[in-house]
Amino acid sequence: MRSAVSTVRSRVAVLAAVTALGLGLSACAADADAGTADPTPSASADASDAPRVVEHARGETEVPAHPQRVVVLEPVQLDTAVALGVEPVGAAVLNEALGVPAYLGDAAADVQTVGTVQEPNVQKIAALQPDLIIGTESRHSALYDQLSDVAPTVFMATQTDPWQDNVRFTATALGDEADAQKLLDAYDARCQEIADEFGTAGQTAQLIRPRDGILTLYGPTSFAGSTLECVGFTTPERDWENSISVDVSPENVLDAKADHVFVTTTDVTDESSVPEAVRANAAAFPQLHLVDQAWWITGVGPLGGQAVLDDIEKILSAAS
Repeated sequence: MRSAVSTVRSRVAVLAAVTALGLGLSACAADADAGTADPTPSASADASDAPRVVEHARGETEVPAHPQRVVVLEPVQLDTAVALGVEPVGAAVLNEALGVPAYLGDAAADVQTVGTVQEPNVQKIAALQPDLIIGTESRHSALYDQLSDVAPTVFMATQTDPWQDNVRFTATALGDEADAQKLLDAYDARCQEIADEFGTAGQTAQLIRPRDGILTLYGPTSFAGSTLECVGFTTPERDWENSISVDVSPENVLDAKADHVFVTTTDVTDESSVPEAVRANAAAFPQLHLVDQAWWITGVGPLGGQAVLDDIEKILSAAS
């Protein structure tokens, strides 16, 4: 089974090979015409290196055509950048002790942490001498002026927007919209393959995240919830209160019933991480699956999406 990282690396490698071939052919043509070629750089070459203007939550900002030292402040921005072959010099993370998510592998090995997603450290960001900073208005609004003094800064509106839209925004900031769309198309195509193979239509699925003595249920507009729907499951109907998730108390655990229930944990081999309220009502949850919160909750983006699909495919294969 392909891993999410290896899947995207393969696509990046193919894109690189195609590009290299094109450059090689161009070089041969240039050599053949060396005697008559105009040594003046073409206007199109100049245009490709010209700064771009990116529209974002704070207006418009001129950014480098090909940013080399990028700092990102959201998980979806980090995942997207790595998926596109861009290793940021810095990233805000959900937990500084854990650092950059391990599922990103060697592709993000050298990324420096610059505080948390909730509280980025402007001094650490400045020390990295970035040429582009990508953040979020809903979280980082108070820091915009400080960050803009460090480097060109663009903000997506909110982390709760559909994650695919935030992938596209990040790709626009990086100047690689086309390849980002290819990654999203590949994700959609794999969803359809899984739906067709396992006949998920008509079945329900619910994701539960246990935390702080409560159960957080994730809805169809959340990252993992939307992936469950992408493979053909339906999220049980409820009032999602205009949010991606709602909290229920353990005594209301039966509100989380579904044909397949996925419970996040830090150790998928530890059955004791299933909440007591769920274990006490085992008969109501006949298809219960432990999944890693490292990508089901925090792995937002093309790589995280493929990792969640890996899990779904493995779980459904075992159940069939």
